[in-house]
Amino acid sequence: MRRGLKKHVPKHLFLTPIHRYIVEKYWNIWIMGANKEYSFFHVKDRTMEQAVQRAKILVEALPYIRDFRGRRIVVKYGGHAMVDPELKSIFARQIILLQYVGIQVVVVHGGGPQIGRVLKQMGIESSFYEGKRITDDKTMDVVEMVLAGGVNKDIVNLINRDGGKAVGLSGKDGSLIKARKFYLSRSSIEDGEEALVDMGQVGEVAAVDTGIIETLEKAGFVAVIAPLGVGDDGVTYNINADTVAAEIASSLKAEKLIILTDEKGVLDQDGRLISSLNYNDIKTLIDKKVVSGGMIPKLECCRTGLGKGIMKAHIIDGRTPYSILLELLTDSGIGTQIVKE
Repeated sequence: MRRGLKKHVPKHLFLTPIHRYIVEKYWNIWIMGANKEYSFFHVKDRTMEQAVQRAKILVEALPYIRDFRGRRIVVKYGGHAMVDPELKSIFARQIILLQYVGIQVVVVHGGGPQIGRVLKQMGIESSFYEGKRITDDKTMDVVEMVLAGGVNKDIVNLINRDGGKAVGLSGKDGSLIKARKFYLSRSSIEDGEEALVDMGQVGEVAAVDTGIIETLEKAGFVAVIAPLGVGDDGVTYNINADTVAAEIASSLKAEKLIILTDEKGVLDQDGRLISSLNYNDIKTLIDKKVVSGGMIPKLECCRTGLGKGIMKAHIIDGRTPYSILLELLTDSGIGTQIVKE
């Protein structure tokens, strides 16, 4: 006899084992039905409440969909959202939804952890200076293979598999990104003079030609871009993905730049989320050391983008499911928005 059912059946009933089992089963169901928590009607009520809540969310999103329809949004995809299988799938579905409602999305992705893993597997040691990878010829071969041939195509496949339309590019395709060699500045301890550190095939954006992106948009495709560029000397350069996203967003005159991170957004000195900043606040936060580490270059990229014509920038937590939709299409948002004034 099943545990928990025996006590519900009157002991005076004389039943065969099979009949007793049937009575026990349905008697217990009837008893539970008397408790509203388990009743059919209560479950139905809860289902209706959930459906109404979903409808409210859709209605809340309508003015944002109306405002952003036909406009461009550049999303820099990185962090844990690129690693966790469920978050990867959710990211792709968000891009597809935005595409379906008429918002033109461009995705720029990173891939540092993936590059590091492959370099280790191939026995290639990486050299770093102030946390930045020095990229020699062998390392650059792996960087291009992983970014353009691996990570990029994985993102494209996720979007296409779920019904979207995406094409993978690197900055080398269609002369999208013209690069120049990047040198890291440092001050000499001995004489205080500034010196330049050669970072190998690490570059910065010299110019952007958005023609290939616009061609893909007209055909209904999302451009997914690996942050590589080519210099005048024909050399391929690896470029910081945040920088590439900001420069492409600026060149496209995008409505928004959205940067996915592994942080809730920009935090104040007490660790609380700052929901909104303006352009001038960025320098203050950096100078006062309220922000540090990887958040500094992200904020500087946002400031660069805003200075070149982007309407708003957003730094959000990519670990939160549906973070892009929550930030874009709800009244409250979930991260930090940065406006020009």
